Amino acid sequence: MVTLEGKHIYLRALEKEDLDFLYKLENSTAVWEISGTVTPYSKNVLELYLENAHRDIYDVKQLRLVICNTDHKRIGLIDLFDFDPKNKRAGVGIIILDKSDRNHGAGFESLQILCAYAFKSLGLRQVYANILEENSASIHLFQKLGFERVGIKKDWIYSDGEYKNEVLFQKIKH
Repeated sequence: MVTLEGKHIYLRALEKEDLDFLYKLENSTAVWEISGTVTPYSKNVLELYLENAHRDIYDVKQLRLVICNTDHKRIGLIDLFDFDPKNKRAGVGIIILDKSDRNHGAGFESLQILCAYAFKSLGLRQVYANILEENSASIHLFQKLGFERVGIKKDWIYSDGEYKNEVLFQKIKH
């Protein structure tokens, strides 16, 4: 049986009560580069998003979960996106909002839980991640979890007046 709980964190569905956390995260310009956001989100738009967050991954091709610690504090979000059941693959993305919550194992445990869910419950054969070449912490995290670097997308992201490379990582279930 696959559980979405680990020793130090658990993953859960988005709730209406997550509005303020989602508002803070989505409007943090520090994460816009990796999320592709270019304008702020209003609370009204995010309320509409939360009203539809219950929709099935097979319908919307995405699953967004809240990362919570054992004190039930929301610390981040983890996503499966571009869900492709025909080819049995999906992208994975993760963000831990506050720097003080990073580098304590929450990202590792969250990805471990999500990958187990993707492989066992959703029957995926592979998950992949797109990581900025300069993001050594994320690269280390994904490699630690067995993701392999399989390619580079040259000049993929335009940010702060320059183009940046993005590295493609895959984890294939064997």
